[in-house]
Amino acid sequence: MKKLLSFLLILTVVTACRQKQEPELHFSSKQINQVLAEMTDIMVHDVTNPPLAARFFSYACLAGYEVVSQHDSAVQSMHGVLNDYPLIQKPADLSAYSYQLSALLAMMETAKKMQPSGSLLEAYQQEFLDSCRSAGVSEQVLRNSVKYAQEISGQILAYAKADNYNRISNYPRYSPTEEEGAWYPTPPGFFAPVEPYFNTVRPFTLDTCSQFKPAPPVAFSLEKGSSFYKLLQEVYEEGKDLSAEHQQIAAFWDCNPFALQENGHLMVGMKKISPGAHWMGITGIACEKAKLDFPEAMKVNTMVSVALMDGFIACWDEKFRSNRIRPETAIRQHLDPSWKPLLQTPPFPEYLSGHSTISSAAAVVLTHYFGDNFQYTDTVEERFGLPSRQFTSFQQAAEEAGVSRLYGGIHFMDAVDNGRTQGLQVGEWVLQKVEKEAVKTRIVAQAK
Repeated sequence: MKKLLSFLLILTVVTACRQKQEPELHFSSKQINQVLAEMTDIMVHDVTNPPLAARFFSYACLAGYEVVSQHDSAVQSMHGVLNDYPLIQKPADLSAYSYQLSALLAMMETAKKMQPSGSLLEAYQQEFLDSCRSAGVSEQVLRNSVKYAQEISGQILAYAKADNYNRISNYPRYSPTEEEGAWYPTPPGFFAPVEPYFNTVRPFTLDTCSQFKPAPPVAFSLEKGSSFYKLLQEVYEEGKDLSAEHQQIAAFWDCNPFALQENGHLMVGMKKISPGAHWMGITGIACEKAKLDFPEAMKVNTMVSVALMDGFIACWDEKFRSNRIRPETAIRQHLDPSWKPLLQTPPFPEYLSGHSTISSAAAVVLTHYFGDNFQYTDTVEERFGLPSRQFTSFQQAAEEAGVSRLYGGIHFMDAVDNGRTQGLQVGEWVLQKVEKEAVKTRIVAQAK
């Protein structure tokens, strides 16, 4: 477990009657980013699939968010806003705690219980508490802050348990068909399809998983001159003469946890983050650059994670409805049996592009909070050996993430374009639902 980075505790010591009082704890967006980074490391360790990663991020963020909402009037509870969201009860008769510390601990407690290897967070949590202890925070405040976090986390975990994800294991195993134009497992891993029933999970804001059902994909056809054949040729020709810039873009947005690398007679798994983890990293970069305070940063991270989750639900609903063939399969069967895409093909149907959908959804949310022309340097992939990239807006980044799938040879362009459309719709819906419903809830509460 890596060392805590830039702890940045600001301690205000108030002295009265020569007695040293409890230091007041103030955290920043950095600590939220650090918790999410620790979660991401565990997801890489566990090879967590993209939709499931978004689920982990969203519930962990909601746990921290609810603690903040109980202490900051500018941050409204999600009760009455998100689907079936309960009234999160504040622990009774609990004093001498730090609510910001409790918010961070609530995130950790939730992740520890939800992620398969969540117990790996225990060492980080203890190191975090030791840092507080070394800074002069009393055992009583630490103990009560942990208790507060555990009570809130328990209520969030109960909400998560009721989202139907745990029922997926009881559904029949998904079997690929051999129909012409249908998806089939791809080399080198030939993995079974990922999360074919993710559309049965309760969304946070969507009325139904198909609320933003896209236009159907271009129909499969091998007739030269047909719309599908043109899409096929586009991927094939792009892959034969890929510029260095396009290769860099494809690699930067790869984010495929299932990638394998040949090593002699062995296939070795390559450690990569999920698309959602990349956008949570971008969120952290934006929060730090804008110098958001702790409550503001918690809100933005939570909103992005909610948009990611609903984006994956909407996209996965379409993936297993249209069940379209991947370019790699179609090109090898009908154009060139030796052709390989630059990127390894992820193990699920092609249409829509998941990265296009969730990138656009996240970009809508981030643009709402930071503006249309927010310039930033994306350093998320540096730890995986890739250079940073600069962007003039979140939508520019989202568009690049989408087209990277064409450059990488893993998506047809209609999946990219229509995925972007769906993502924009989901992002706008999340904002409308959460921001307007939160205002409505506040007005009703004030009227009582």
